[in-house]
Amino acid sequence: MMHSVEHRFVAIVCGAMLVFVAPLIVLFLYLSSGRIEREHLANAEVMLDAGSKALAKPLWDFDTEAMNQIARALAADGNIAFVKVTGTSAGLSAAYPATDNETAAPHSVLSRDIVYYAPTGRKSVGTVELHVRTDGLLTRFGNDELVIFSILIVAIAVVFIAAIVGNRITVIRPLLRLTAAIEMSRLFGSRQRVEWESDDEMGALVLKFNEMQSRLENEQNALRRAHARSTEIYNLTPAMLFSIDLEDRIVAVSNFWLSKTGYGREAVIDRLFSDLIEPSAHAAYRERRIAAGLQSTCEVTVPFVKANGETMTVLIQETMTLGHGQTEDAALAVMTDITALKQAESRNHVQATTDHLTGLLNRQGFEAALDAGIRKADERSGELACVFIDLDRFKWINDNFGHAVGDEVLRQVVSRIRANLRPEDTMSRIGGDEFAILINGENVETLASDIGDSICAGLAEPIIVRGTELSVSCSIGIALYPIHAENASDLLLKSDIAMYARKHGGKNGKQMFDTSMLDAARERHEIAQYIEAGLREDWFEAYLQPIVGMSDGRIVGFEALMRLNHPEKGILAPARIIGIAEETGTIGRIGERILEKAIGHLAVISRLEGTGETYLAVNFSPMQFETTLPHKLAALLLKNHIAPSRIVIEITEAVLMLDSPDVHAVLKQLGEFGCRIALDDFGTGYSSLSYLNRFPVDIVKVDQSFTRSLTADEVDVRRKSRMLIKGIRTISNQMGYDTVAEGIETLEDWELLKKLGIDYGQGYFFSKPMPIGEMLKMLESNSEAKATTA
Repeated sequence: MMHSVEHRFVAIVCGAMLVFVAPLIVLFLYLSSGRIEREHLANAEVMLDAGSKALAKPLWDFDTEAMNQIARALAADGNIAFVKVTGTSAGLSAAYPATDNETAAPHSVLSRDIVYYAPTGRKSVGTVELHVRTDGLLTRFGNDELVIFSILIVAIAVVFIAAIVGNRITVIRPLLRLTAAIEMSRLFGSRQRVEWESDDEMGALVLKFNEMQSRLENEQNALRRAHARSTEIYNLTPAMLFSIDLEDRIVAVSNFWLSKTGYGREAVIDRLFSDLIEPSAHAAYRERRIAAGLQSTCEVTVPFVKANGETMTVLIQETMTLGHGQTEDAALAVMTDITALKQAESRNHVQATTDHLTGLLNRQGFEAALDAGIRKADERSGELACVFIDLDRFKWINDNFGHAVGDEVLRQVVSRIRANLRPEDTMSRIGGDEFAILINGENVETLASDIGDSICAGLAEPIIVRGTELSVSCSIGIALYPIHAENASDLLLKSDIAMYARKHGGKNGKQMFDTSMLDAARERHEIAQYIEAGLREDWFEAYLQPIVGMSDGRIVGFEALMRLNHPEKGILAPARIIGIAEETGTIGRIGERILEKAIGHLAVISRLEGTGETYLAVNFSPMQFETTLPHKLAALLLKNHIAPSRIVIEITEAVLMLDSPDVHAVLKQLGEFGCRIALDDFGTGYSSLSYLNRFPVDIVKVDQSFTRSLTADEVDVRRKSRMLIKGIRTISNQMGYDTVAEGIETLEDWELLKKLGIDYGQGYFFSKPMPIGEMLKMLESNSEAKATTA
């Protein structure tokens, strides 16, 4: 069977012969035929001339026999088809052959008059007519021409056959061998070489093919070795590796995968991977590539069912290896057992959302529960209530009795609160002593209010810890969804605002949120921002108010008072600033700033004549009593060259009520350092007399409320105020303490306090608090007001 290359070659040769050789042969035949035809006609003309001359005499002589003999002689020529002789005399004619049978065949007619030259002149004695054959193209040839034409055809045939044989030997045979080698390589993967040597292009092609086969064989061997190594690594890698096709059918698994899952290789190959995971995870597994988008890798976490029926949580990380539409392995995946990790995550989630002390939800867990509760409330068009609880005086218990007692108090508080809740209510511990409760149901406002009253009543009874009775009350804020808030965070915030409103309104009770509370909250937020800006931009100033001797009115010291001088709003209310600073925790930074400036002011004042012994009284918040306070104060005094004895630390009963070992230690260090301690606002707190005995106090300051009561309209109030002030002065003098009266605003106040024996006083009657510049001007203009030794 001939191959297509040979077919094409034969077609090309035949086409070349048809296009070039055939026209040449036809032209040769045509030219040769014309020449022969012309030669035949020329011969006929010669014979006609000779015949006409030969016939002249017989016709003149009426020699019929001679005429017929000449006519037969003319007809004997092979090219003459018919001869006709016609005499002018009647009855004298001849025709050979007797009948013209070839008139239908192609022929040419030649005729000639027969002229006899008699003595009397030229005489026409008749005519002779020849019919000359004009045969077909090939019939005109003679034997010689046919021999030449046959030789030409044979030569062409020999060339054609030589070309075919040469093509088969030099082209087809090596191509057949190449084809066979390629087919063997395709069918069996063997790298067959072709045995063929020649110095032509086919030899070069075979050489290149053999070189390519050698190179491919080397590469194939390298690939086999690499595949063997890869398979070994695939199976020995301590990871659960598997491969899947585009239909998610398993095409390969590693030995480690089999050992961990318990399956046999035959049991899983060509099986859908989704058959090995729980039905609930089928959708997530199918959509893993969609979730990955254009990325080449994707991952999904699903529950995998092992051969023994156990379920393990696995993380599948999959890498796409081929393009779409291919049927080979589509992805290489690694499966990691994260069951322990998921369990740990679950435990961590519980720990992250649970308060370890009480077992309640923490803030994060409660916010999640609040979000879920709001979604359910929206579905049923219901309402929710958030009850925010803050314990009163818990910090005092924690500081005085220790954290262990405080923790037990919290546990008992939680137990009492839970006793007033329904099973469906959700309780959480938001912060140290802050709790939040999520309540849902019909008429939730009344329900939350009743629960709030029950909680307050439940905490009214003392809590007994280690034989000690402790009283704990609470401030409760209530906010409703969707009446007061639109989302979970807003609801929690509104209940917190309501709680703060209750705490500022007297504590120990409940308060329903009202929109008017937002104004107070915004004000607190605004002031908190002013405080931060003031610390950052240095808006805080230390104003000074003189403290004078009651007997002579001479200045003995100054009290440093904090002022926030806003560049647009001016001086802001100090009490509001201090309250919010204590809430936000910035009171310590403010105190340090005021202490530094006040001591600097005292250093400036000390340069004036007669002021070298004046002292500086500085108020300290309970939050400022840190162990580093004495060191900070010593550094400031050393920097400004001020003696410690000129510094008075003013503390309130709130500091003493902490009864903290740290506070005791700080006060002791300050006393040993040389500073004096003043008990501010004496008589307005709890158990004031016991503090005089338990703490190193040097000065007792009578609260300004007692001073104002001295001139009250009610006689009984005036009498009792005089008795209280006199009692404070008597106790203080007997214990060696100086007394300072605050809030002296009139001459009458001054006279009454002098009669009651008060040592020193301060108030607007003597001077309002001033910035350092104004204070220096006043001191310079009123030299008699300069201090004596206190």
